[in-house]
Amino acid sequence: MPNVIVVSAPSGAGKSTVLARILEEMAGVRFSVSHTTRAPREGESEGVHYHFVGRPAFEELKRAGHMLEWAVVHEELYGTSRAEYERARHEGLDLLLDVDVQGASQVRKKMSDAVSIFILPPSFEALERRLRGRGSESEAVIAQRLRTAAEEASLYAEYDYVLVNDDLDRCVESMKSVIRSARCRSSRMDGEARRILSTFPAK
Repeated sequence: MPNVIVVSAPSGAGKSTVLARILEEMAGVRFSVSHTTRAPREGESEGVHYHFVGRPAFEELKRAGHMLEWAVVHEELYGTSRAEYERARHEGLDLLLDVDVQGASQVRKKMSDAVSIFILPPSFEALERRLRGRGSESEAVIAQRLRTAAEEASLYAEYDYVLVNDDLDRCVESMKSVIRSARCRSSRMDGEARRILSTFPAK
């Protein structure tokens, strides 16, 4: 059974950078490629960053029960297909989910043993500075993202772990520690523990 690691953060908190480092530096972790109805951005590739689908196709996946979670984010649909979990299970890898607070809530309800992590920026000012530093979004979009960020950040206590991304290296190391700890839970070590116990002399 793969560990399901659910990661959420306000836009601009540096989540994508942290996850990229985790995938690059940790073995045994697979990134869950989400479905989305939004158009690809420059540099994004199908099947790598997202599965880009039309709204009718996304709605059909929902209707057929193929989505583990889904949410409306900035008027577009995003979601994780159950096929991503099954692929990770088949490969024996932990599954890393990059989802918003709506999707994280759905995953926690369906998978009680999922490990959830929320990444906070060091301050609202730092978040605003990062968003404006992108230079790719209008003032209206930035204002909306900041309002959403305030709402999302207030839900941090619903997560198992909270990391503050005030230092990238430290944040990455903290997330690695969480993932390593998840792998040592008794529910995940059961098979190995039973194998070891089988070597003990019978009572």
